[in-house]
Amino acid sequence: MRTTKSVAALAPLLILGLVAGCSSAASNAEPAETEAATEAPLYDQLPDAIKDAGVIKIAGDTHPPYRTIEEGGEITGIDPDLQTALSEQLGVPFEIVTASGLDAMLTGMLSGRFDAFNGPVRTTPEREAEFDAVVWMTTRTSYVYLAERADELSDPEALCGARVAGVTGSVTESQLARYNEWCADEGLDPAEFVGLEDSNATFLAVNSDRADYAGTTQSAAIDLQASDPDTYEFIVQSDEQGAGVDQLAMFMPKGNGLAEPMLAAFEAIFENGEYERIMTEWGIEDTAVDAPTLNPMTSK
Repeated sequence: MRTTKSVAALAPLLILGLVAGCSSAASNAEPAETEAATEAPLYDQLPDAIKDAGVIKIAGDTHPPYRTIEEGGEITGIDPDLQTALSEQLGVPFEIVTASGLDAMLTGMLSGRFDAFNGPVRTTPEREAEFDAVVWMTTRTSYVYLAERADELSDPEALCGARVAGVTGSVTESQLARYNEWCADEGLDPAEFVGLEDSNATFLAVNSDRADYAGTTQSAAIDLQASDPDTYEFIVQSDEQGAGVDQLAMFMPKGNGLAEPMLAAFEAIFENGEYERIMTEWGIEDTAVDAPTLNPMTSK
């Protein structure tokens, strides 16, 4: 399984990610190749605007293992690997453009600044009212804490009354609200949500004692903890604590014509084995789905 850099290099990497995330819509990707592969299987299905641009601009923040900005500026992770596989089907490359915060990425799509956003963000009926969503994985919310505090934080009840850093507007915020309902049923104080702009900021909050836990996706928690098991540990929210299984999706603005070809591209990489290869290589097989779906919350 791939992991992020060693913990010795993790702090500067997180700081680098924070700086990048604060520059809304600043590209950290290599310049995209503008020559389209017109013979690609799904190229003809692309909307004319994408064909003319020769690139799909996709919003992204720093969220290891999905997107990690390396010291040289290269973006690595699950997202770039997935985009490479999808590009082979669509015939145009993706360009990751960093933006600060979920709201900026969603509004940036509506304004035409971005063509898509791959989260990881859960789909909801409200979001599907404005965006088309291709679901390609699931998750459970996990809460990362410093291993040196395991004696006080490893019990699920310890999260009640604690400070939990999370990305504002993310699945973590809504999941924590459900967790707090469980806390109330147990006669315990609710956790305090500390809203921040990106995942790296939440990990830095834990490192600096501005938060006890960082709420994040299960795959991100696995990746961070695996980078140095002596530094980070995590607990996973259970069904009893209101977790359920959230469906994570790639979002595209309704009406930009990209949803159907993107769904077809996902279906193709499920069929040719690239999806399974990527999920296995990154050690997140337990978050895989049997097939991609379009707008599952609102489709009849």
